[in-house]
Amino acid sequence: MPIREIRKIGDPVLRKVAEEVEEIDQEIMDVVRDMIDTVKDEQFAAVGLAAPQIGISKRIVVLNYDETEVLINPQIEVLGDDFFEEEEGCLSIFSVPCKVKRAKKVRLSAKDMKGNEIIIEASDMLAKILQHEIDHLDGKLFIDYLQKDIKRDLMLKISKFQ
Repeated sequence: MPIREIRKIGDPVLRKVAEEVEEIDQEIMDVVRDMIDTVKDEQFAAVGLAAPQIGISKRIVVLNYDETEVLINPQIEVLGDDFFEEEEGCLSIFSVPCKVKRAKKVRLSAKDMKGNEIIIEASDMLAKILQHEIDHLDGKLFIDYLQKDIKRDLMLKISKFQ
């Protein structure tokens, strides 16, 4: 399957709330295969990819962390009130990193490619990845969490890439 183009900041698909996947049909399976090939491509070296990042407004995430995992219609819940701040980058924002505050622990529920319910309880790095990717499905980018002056400086850096 082909490596898909990563949509960049300014593309309207990145700001839309993605639609639920109603049925895991051949079209969805093809999108997932493309997402897996794209997230694993060495030019990206990504730990996760959300369908809107390849222009598909569907609630699909592919993780490329300890193993490759497909999450269909994921929902996330913050566990506890511990937060941490760490650098975060994004393929859709030219991989320019900034510190972002995220929940330390989360629980995610989703379906796998066979329609089976899966639950992931995650902390630290995996929790950060899950929150970042779910944000993409909700039309949010990590820059939305930045203070105005930091966001302005980041946007100036990004403008050099466009």
